[in-house]
Amino acid sequence: MLVSYLYVLCGIPTWHSASCDGNTAMLRINTLLLPAFAACAFFLFAEKYQLMDSAQTGAAVIDGPYVSYRNDSIFVNYIEDNGGTKSVKTDILLSSSKDSIHLLVNTGEPGKTFPVILKSKLSNEKPEYNSVKKMLVLSDIEGNFTAFRQLLQGNGVIDENFNWTFGEGHLVLVGDFVDRGTMVMEVLWLIYSLEEKAKAAGGYVHYILGNHEIMNMSGDLRYVQPRYPEHAALMKTQYTQLFGPDTELGRWLSTKNVVERIGKILFMHGGISGYVNELRLSLKDLNNLVRPHYRDTVFEFKDPRKEILLSDLGPFWYRGYYAHTARATTKQIDSTLNLYGVRHITTGHTIIADQIMSLYDGRLFDTDVHHAGGHSEALLMDNGIFYRVNASGQKFSISAVQGPE
Repeated sequence: MLVSYLYVLCGIPTWHSASCDGNTAMLRINTLLLPAFAACAFFLFAEKYQLMDSAQTGAAVIDGPYVSYRNDSIFVNYIEDNGGTKSVKTDILLSSSKDSIHLLVNTGEPGKTFPVILKSKLSNEKPEYNSVKKMLVLSDIEGNFTAFRQLLQGNGVIDENFNWTFGEGHLVLVGDFVDRGTMVMEVLWLIYSLEEKAKAAGGYVHYILGNHEIMNMSGDLRYVQPRYPEHAALMKTQYTQLFGPDTELGRWLSTKNVVERIGKILFMHGGISGYVNELRLSLKDLNNLVRPHYRDTVFEFKDPRKEILLSDLGPFWYRGYYAHTARATTKQIDSTLNLYGVRHITTGHTIIADQIMSLYDGRLFDTDVHHAGGHSEALLMDNGIFYRVNASGQKFSISAVQGPE
C-alpha cells in the first residue's frame, strides 16, 4: 500500500502489462522507474523541507507559496517565470510531515527570502486582551510589501532577517492588507510567520480583518491585481478558492476577528455605527456572528443582527466617522466607548490626510494613509503616549481634528 501511495504522489504510473505476469511487470516497472521513485521518496521523508528551490530549472519564483490540503497530502504551489513563460511548480507532501515543512517567501529584494513554518494548530483569536506598554498599529498596506517591511524594520518590530525584535510589544494590523498591490501573498505570509515569533518573545500580532480581506474570501474581486486570477488559472482554480477552507491561508484568515479590544483601546477596520451600538453585543458575540459568513456570497440572513453587521453599517465597512454627511456624533462615539469600556477607538479604511490623525478630542485615531504614494506611517503607543511614526522610526506629534458634537 505504501509503495502504491508513493507511486501516486510521485506521478509514477502503476500499470501492468497484459503480455506478462504481474511479478514480471512489477520488476520491469521498478527497474525502469527506481531512480525517480528513490528521489521522490527521499524528498517526501527528508527531515526538513526547504521549498522554493528553482535553481535547477533556471526559473524565478514570482508568486506563492499557495498551500492546500487534499486527503492526506499537502500541496505547495509556486508560480515560476522562465523567460516570460509562467508555470506552476508543485510540491506534494504527506500531511504527517507538516511540522517539518519550511516554506520560503520572496521579499521584493533580489535573492532574499524569509522562512515560514506552518502552524501545527489554528484556533479562533480572542476578542479581548489586557493592556500592554507598547503597540505599533497600522492598516491598509494593500499588498505593498516594501512599505510594510520598512515600517516594521524602521520601528524595531523586525530585523533585516525578518526576526521579531519587538519583545513584549504588540503589533496591531487593522485590516486591508490585500488587494491593489502585487505582493499580497508575501504580506500575508509575513504576518503569519511573525505571529509565532512574537508569542515566543512574549509579544503578540493582532490581525483584524478589513472589508478587502472579506471581499477576497467572498468573491468580490474588484480590486485584485490581474496577476492573481491569472496565477489561479494556471493552478486550475479560481482566485477565491486560494482562500478557501482547504487552504492554509484561508483557514488562518477564518480565525481572525473584525473587532478587538486591547486594554482601553478598541480596534476595527471601519468603525462602530449607531446601529451596532444599539445591538449591545459583547465583542465575543459580535465576532462569532460575523465569522461564519466571511465566505458568504448570498448575504441573506434570518438574523437581523447579521444584516447590520455584514452591511456597510458593520465594523469592517462603516465610514461614518469620516463621512461628510451623516457623520458620527461625539455622543455616538461616547456610546461605543462606554459600551466596551475603552477610552479610544482606532480604525483604518478611510484616508483623510497623508498622516495619522486624531479626531473627536483624542477619542478616535485614523491610521489609513497612502502607503503606495510614499506616505507610510504607523501609530505608536508607548507607555500611554501616542505618536505617529514613519519608516525611519522618527516620532511626531499627532494632529487633531475636531469631530461634530
